[in-house]
Amino acid sequence: MALRSFIVQSNLTQITPNFTCCVKPPSQSRKMHEKVFLSNVSRRIMMVASMTSVLLAGEAIFNNQVANGFDFRFVAPDQTIEEADDGIRGHAQALLQIKALIESESWGETQKALRQSSSFLKQDIYTIIQNKPGSERPQLRKLYSNLFNNVTRLDYAARNKDASRVWQCYENIVIAVNDILSRI
Repeated sequence: MALRSFIVQSNLTQITPNFTCCVKPPSQSRKMHEKVFLSNVSRRIMMVASMTSVLLAGEAIFNNQVANGFDFRFVAPDQTIEEADDGIRGHAQALLQIKALIESESWGETQKALRQSSSFLKQDIYTIIQNKPGSERPQLRKLYSNLFNNVTRLDYAARNKDASRVWQCYENIVIAVNDILSRI
């Protein structure tokens, strides 16, 4: 019954919604703005502090002078020019010995032997190139690039079991190895 009397008596002041909850007095609005500003500033400070700590930690990890640091140099660690000279001929011979695997069309074994011998040869040649005078480096780098581009092509051809392409790349590798060894 009370509900019925409420509906019958239409009192617009009681039915009209009051939106004062969303309107903030100026002092509260100012305080809220200051809180948002301070939170943005503190977020920025926190972000700068975290990035600084990450960068400092990165320098500590990648520093070559740290006892347990990682060594990301391309040249083999502590490899001297003499060691590279001694190893280059043996690694070149190992690379050229994949001929027997190519003839037997053992593609998986060819890829494994190719990857292993070429990685050692790559380190040796790179060490030697870095120790050559600047005037000799461009030609050696070109030969280096030619050699290892053909190694990569041979690897892909062996994966695809394309015998004619494998033989073509192998012949290019033999020529490139002979050129590099004659110039070094």
